[in-house]
Amino acid sequence: MKKFGTMIRNYIKTAWRSLFRHKTYTAINITGLSVGIAACLLIFLVVQYEKSFDTFHTKKDRIYRITGVVTKPSLSFASGVFFPLPEALRVDFPQLPAATIFRNEGSFFSINSKKFKEDDTYYAEPQFFDTFDFAWIAGDKKTALAQPNTVALTRSEADKFFGDWHRAIGKTINYKGKTDLKVTGILEDMPANTDFPLKVVMSYATMQVKGGDYFDAMKSWGLVLGENYCFITLPAGANVCSYEQQLDAFLKRHNPGDYKNGLRMQLQPLTAMHYDTRIDIFTAHPFSKQLINAISLIGLFLVIIACVNFINLATAQAVNRSKEVGIRKVLGSRRKQLIFQFISETGIITLGAIVLALLISWLALPFVNRLLDIQITAQAIFNLEVLAFVCVLWVAVTFISGFYPAIVLSGFNPISALKNKLNAISSGGISLRRALVVMQFCIAQVLIIGILVMISQLNYFKNKSPGFDKTTVVAIGIPGDSVSRTKTAFLQQELSQQPGIKSLSYSAYNPVDNNAWFSKIHYNHSPKESDFGVSLKWADANFFKVYQIKFLAGKPYAPSDTINGYVVNEAMVKALGLANPQQAIGKFINLWGNMRMDAPIVGVVHDYNVGSFKDAVPPVLMAAKKNAYGVLNIKIQQADMRQTLATIENKWNAAFPQSLYEYHFIDEQMASFYKADNQLSALYQIFAGIAIFISCLGLLGLVSFMTVQRTKEVGIRKTLGASVAHIVYLFSREFTLLVMVAFAISAPIGWYLMNKWLESYTFRIKLGPGIFMLAIVLSVAIAWLTVGYKAVKAALVSPVKSLKSE
Repeated sequence: MKKFGTMIRNYIKTAWRSLFRHKTYTAINITGLSVGIAACLLIFLVVQYEKSFDTFHTKKDRIYRITGVVTKPSLSFASGVFFPLPEALRVDFPQLPAATIFRNEGSFFSINSKKFKEDDTYYAEPQFFDTFDFAWIAGDKKTALAQPNTVALTRSEADKFFGDWHRAIGKTINYKGKTDLKVTGILEDMPANTDFPLKVVMSYATMQVKGGDYFDAMKSWGLVLGENYCFITLPAGANVCSYEQQLDAFLKRHNPGDYKNGLRMQLQPLTAMHYDTRIDIFTAHPFSKQLINAISLIGLFLVIIACVNFINLATAQAVNRSKEVGIRKVLGSRRKQLIFQFISETGIITLGAIVLALLISWLALPFVNRLLDIQITAQAIFNLEVLAFVCVLWVAVTFISGFYPAIVLSGFNPISALKNKLNAISSGGISLRRALVVMQFCIAQVLIIGILVMISQLNYFKNKSPGFDKTTVVAIGIPGDSVSRTKTAFLQQELSQQPGIKSLSYSAYNPVDNNAWFSKIHYNHSPKESDFGVSLKWADANFFKVYQIKFLAGKPYAPSDTINGYVVNEAMVKALGLANPQQAIGKFINLWGNMRMDAPIVGVVHDYNVGSFKDAVPPVLMAAKKNAYGVLNIKIQQADMRQTLATIENKWNAAFPQSLYEYHFIDEQMASFYKADNQLSALYQIFAGIAIFISCLGLLGLVSFMTVQRTKEVGIRKTLGASVAHIVYLFSREFTLLVMVAFAISAPIGWYLMNKWLESYTFRIKLGPGIFMLAIVLSVAIAWLTVGYKAVKAALVSPVKSLKSE
């Protein structure tokens, strides 16, 4: 045992000396491995974080969200449910605990003269907190939200409202200047890894009393709001398909109309909610399984590229170590001892790289958090799972990087080694090194192609017209109570007289608001309801002027507080089966069988985007409806914009002193639609940069070795008249060819992957040859710059000095 310990110490000491002698070789390998491992480690942390969402609930495997699936005329998904559905469920399925939560974005509260805006405001039933394990630090979770006009706050919200959460219980806060709410509970702040970012939770019963938000919709099976979620808890081992069939039968009993039109109920597991990009979640931050797999694969590839560098440099350096191997073999070393020796060297390099990678990860983590809007703590780097992953990575990288070079080095013939008869070819690995360089650049070029496509697509979004004028248009929320509505005409008159304001309009939503109000229609006095839904866009007649929406036929409806005519878009004309926009003029539209909503189509406008460019433009129906207005749209002049905004704020506050003023620009809102895509693009740019950096390190190491091996050849060529350019060409030719071979492999792979990615967008670029030409030019340029530095340096050495070297 003592001899074995001495032998191990000797191996490590010898390995350390060898690495110290070859400083450049060691530095390149440690740098490449540390950067690759750090990227892989950060990806592992992100994947672990995303996979941890809502896994802390004890019933997580039995909790399901009820979602809607519309099967005709095309497949679509709905996250919300009808307001009466939960109570009906409790009657028909008493054995199934049901819990409802509704997000009420844009809420504001006041305490005395202080006003607070909070988007993460919810209405929830007490059953919600029986289903989910969110911690309460004050109040009874079973009764705190059982009565109307009660509210629970998180610890930080209570501190914000009252200075100290201990003083909050029993106090009152005012909601939207109309309802006093009693604080009956305090929740612990929500963890970062949940799709329920609760801050203010009002009792669901508050909506159900007269005057409450959506009181009129509480009994309606005709209205679905996307943020009204219902969850049920199934028994252990329950057959999900059986319950879905029972829910479809339940829907058919309570809502036969929508059932007939193709609506079905589907149960979505809580454990799948965070990964399903088809159905909305409260955080609007889904992270698909496909994306997890994609970045995990990239992390693996980055480590492989770093391992490739190690293998290439180790086999290339084998010639320089041939005498060492020969002497060891003559002195009695067996091959397995030499293999262990060389793998020990690899293990030391990998260990040093991992230590450096942990430091890089720790320093880069805040940047990753900001980039992806996530919250991974620095302590997460040192938890047991991560440390176990690092240990596995150490063993795997050591084996992958060290095994083949160890086999090559230990296999040298001692006589040939001692006589210096070994060269780069006889040491083995020329073909393998070429193949590995091709693989490196193949991975890097796939990433480069992906980045170029992403950047082109995002630039397309920035430059494409949405079908209306989005510049210098401000959208401002207005209170929805009846008293406030009486002041809108006066505010409009006041603002119209201001010099910096071009035009203004009231509407239910701005053109690209995420809130959508869809409904079926009756067309031209038909008793049959349409088989498609239309997006209802209530707006006054000035709306078309503010946003410069172009008409294809007809004109805007006349100014009015109620419906006196409809304007539709091109998609609506197509959905109605009409040959041209002019045919739609004069046809009648009726909503919900209400004769007050029966009016002719008076105009047809060009299609304009009502949301992200990812989605197709739906049929749109527009009309005046004053009691639905919730947004003031103002077109302002660019000159003195700050003064104009200040004037608008003063006039608005004078009209609605009890409410909270807030505005945003439409172009900024549209840019926010692509925040996740921009984040993903930035992430892939970093990955591509790392892949290129590691690949270039490998090229630099190989060309450094080549210049040393071919020193005398360069001297002879220069003596015979070769130019510097010719010498550089000799060194660059092989690598250029390898990059071209890599491109021939990566181009079809990149085209296939990015074409699949673009399919998720309705409006997208076409993959032309330009992107691929740019990718190969960039790759060759990067290779030339890397190889060129060493090649030029070798070519400029005096031939006298070169010929003297041995």
